[in-house]
Amino acid sequence: MHPDTRMVHIEAPAPATSSPLAVPIYQTSSFAFDDPELIADGLNGPDGGYTYSRFSNPTVRALENAVADLEGGAAAIATSSGMGAISLLLHSLLSTGDHVIAQRDVYGGTHAQLRDLENRFGIEVTRIDGLDPAELRAAVTPRTKVLYLETVANPTGHISDLPALAPVAREAGVLTVVDNTFATPIFCRPIEHGADIVVHSATKFLGGHSDVTGGLAVFADRAHYEQVWEHAVEFGTTADPFAAWLIIRGLHTLGLRMERHAANVTRVAGRLATHPAVDRVTCPQPGAAAHITGFPGAFCFDLAGGHDAGVRLMSRLRVIRAAASLGSTQSLILHPASTTHRQLTTEQLTESHLSPGTIRIAVGIEHPDDLLADLEQALDFVTR
Repeated sequence: MHPDTRMVHIEAPAPATSSPLAVPIYQTSSFAFDDPELIADGLNGPDGGYTYSRFSNPTVRALENAVADLEGGAAAIATSSGMGAISLLLHSLLSTGDHVIAQRDVYGGTHAQLRDLENRFGIEVTRIDGLDPAELRAAVTPRTKVLYLETVANPTGHISDLPALAPVAREAGVLTVVDNTFATPIFCRPIEHGADIVVHSATKFLGGHSDVTGGLAVFADRAHYEQVWEHAVEFGTTADPFAAWLIIRGLHTLGLRMERHAANVTRVAGRLATHPAVDRVTCPQPGAAAHITGFPGAFCFDLAGGHDAGVRLMSRLRVIRAAASLGSTQSLILHPASTTHRQLTTEQLTESHLSPGTIRIAVGIEHPDDLLADLEQALDFVTR
């Protein structure tokens, strides 16, 4: 062959007597076949051969299998973001005229997605506190298709009573979808408590290093997985191989990081609760719910000075950074009313257990003394 052809057709050697310790990055859009009849098999379902990375990719599949195993699910779909996973699920499971029941204080992006479904597709949304089975039972209608909960709500820290609500939903033939981003499978495995589908923003704790955007949907059974997989291929929400590889790398230290996050939250929340500049700390306590076995790495507090005090606090911090995310090794702080929940009215903020002065802090893995010193000097500045 000519050099021009040989330069294009470069083959990667397959290890014959060894295997890589790290999952390889299959940074390819397509896969070639010696037998062309096998191509169709890979395009017809999730269990066929690898053909095109929008359908499946070995690196992405390794991530999906790992998180499905951690959550105790049958299979998973990795997406390009957490909202990609949420949007994929809602658009795959719902049709015009259907009904959704969602807890009030869900992530702001989820609020926006539910409102869009209401306005554009005539899908009715009923919001509940997520604690009372009787309230759920009263909200169910013949058109109800999905119950949407968060194990630990973003950003309020509200814990839904999943073990009590899931049986009510199942009895009514309603799918329970649970966002487990805050708790992670280290502190909660929702499928064990009745969830049908678990969703993650892998950008947060699963990835854990502020260097990747991704999401996951984990399914308790194959039927729903295969149903949603077809839509994932159509919508093009698939995670790319390098992002999947970064999330896999984050999974290696997830257990260690969650332990440090939890320990630091204990120190930081305890100090904030006693500071005169703080009106209220909203942080789940150990034992608050039997199905949540550890502190999430983020919580909220309200400053006595309201909105202006929150802005002054964030501008004064030096170790803790103002950023619109959480779950990183770095501590991050945010004002939800002007960022993640900016689309909500004052009334909707109140319904979501937030105020204009609520601050969300995502506690990283730094030394707790440095975090406390940074908060102390900023809080002292706010109270001057």
